[in-house]
Amino acid sequence: MEKDDLFYFGKILGTYGNKGGLMILLDVDDPGKYRKLESVYVDLDHERIPFFIAALEFKAGKKAVIWFDDVYTPEDAEPFRGKRLYLPLTMLPRLRGKKFYYHEVTGFHVIDEHHGDIGVIETILELPAQPLFQIRSGQKEILVPATDEIIVRIDRRRKEVRIVAPPGLIELYL
Repeated sequence: MEKDDLFYFGKILGTYGNKGGLMILLDVDDPGKYRKLESVYVDLDHERIPFFIAALEFKAGKKAVIWFDDVYTPEDAEPFRGKRLYLPLTMLPRLRGKKFYYHEVTGFHVIDEHHGDIGVIETILELPAQPLFQIRSGQKEILVPATDEIIVRIDRRRKEVRIVAPPGLIELYL
């Protein structure tokens, strides 16, 4: 499976107990949606290797304990400490309305209420203040905040993000 086909699921914090368990911190909104996992990819030396799950026990908040097949002791589990976990993109829960995953809207056209089609989303820049759509309009780049106040609708069928840009923002780039 290619790296682009996976999403970051969480991180292994350390060993747990004396039977090869690993404490993990999940980076998902609803950990309960992942109760029936059969496997997970572990980033080992910059390669994402699948491991079958023998057991998974959810703890408070976004913590869980995971046991892999063929990992039976704390010594077996120790090399996994600090490693990142990944799952296939196909396992992400489907979002509706104005909620979206960043990878999902890449390539969508951005339609502004006043300017019409202003270009195609190349990527989303994750900045501390707020995420920004990085839009390609011919030879120009347009940056638009990816916020609920600006996004009117996401049309997944037409691959469009409809927005109402603040006055003067689009003109600044064009």
